[in-house]
Formats: sequence, C-alpha cells, structure tokens
Amino acid sequence: MSTYYLEMTSKNELLKKCCSDREFSIAEMEIKQWDVNKFLYGFIGKQWLWRDKLSWSDEQWSAYTLDENLKTFIGFKKASIVGYYELKKVKDDVEIAYFGLAPEFIGKGYGGHLLSDCIEQAWLWGAKRVWVHTCDLDHSSALKNYQARGLRLYKTIPENV
Repeated sequence: MSTYYLEMTSKNELLKKCCSDREFSIAEMEIKQWDVNKFLYGFIGKQWLWRDKLSWSDEQWSAYTLDENLKTFIGFKKASIVGYYELKKVKDDVEIAYFGLAPEFIGKGYGGHLLSDCIEQAWLWGAKRVWVHTCDLDHSSALKNYQARGLRLYKTIPENV
C-alpha cells in the first residue's frame, strides 16, 4: 500500500467540474453536531476501511467537530446524502481531511463536482495551500480525481500493510 500526498498552491490551478444534475446541492453544516460527523465518517468511510476514529469517545468527537478550524460540507440529492467532506485549517494550509461519496452515488458524476466545491471552499477560507492525502485503500479513482481537479502529487510513501 502507498500513501499519496497532493497539493495546490494557487486557486487558479483548480480545474472545476460540475455535474448536470440540478437536484444535487452542497451545504455547509453551520451548526456543528459531532454525532453527524461521526455518522458521516462511518457511513462513507466503512467501504474504504477508515479506522483511525472508530474507537473515539463521544467527547473526542465533540472536541474534534467543535474545533473552529474544522468545516463540514454535505452533498445532497432529494434529501439523500451523496457525500461529504471536511476541511481542516492549520495556519495558512487547509487540508481536505475527509472526502467521499455514498456507495449509491459512486461513478455517477458527483465526485468531481463535490471535490471542485471542496477546493473552492478551502480557497474561500483563506488557504495559501490546499492539500490532501489518499492511499491505495481508497477508491481506485480517488487519486485521478484529485489530479484532474489540479492537485499535484508532491510525495509518495510506500507502506507495508
């Protein structure tokens, strides 16, 4: 397994993609609710074996979610969750901390649109650099989607599973 680190250092590098589905919308979760973040992490992440936060207590989830340097956005179609992303700000960097689609919406043209919105929101938040990491356990199109939106690979770390 390998982990791939990608970055974007100018908002002009964003290669936007929009889906044609007029029923698709994205909203920021402006009222922070830790149990929603916990649900999204499990709902979206279970298919990709996200494990690092599975053992967290409610107190840990609350502290994480209530952090003023975390923003959560959810994509919807007909009130169903298409996907979500979390942005984490550290100084002038904004990390795409989590990004993913619900199984029913994978391969239907929503990923590029959601990621475009994600990167735009990071720049609107005042980022000087937007970055993300992905690995071989994520969807086979994850790395390609990040690169298609203009993120550049700057480090690869081979790992043993």
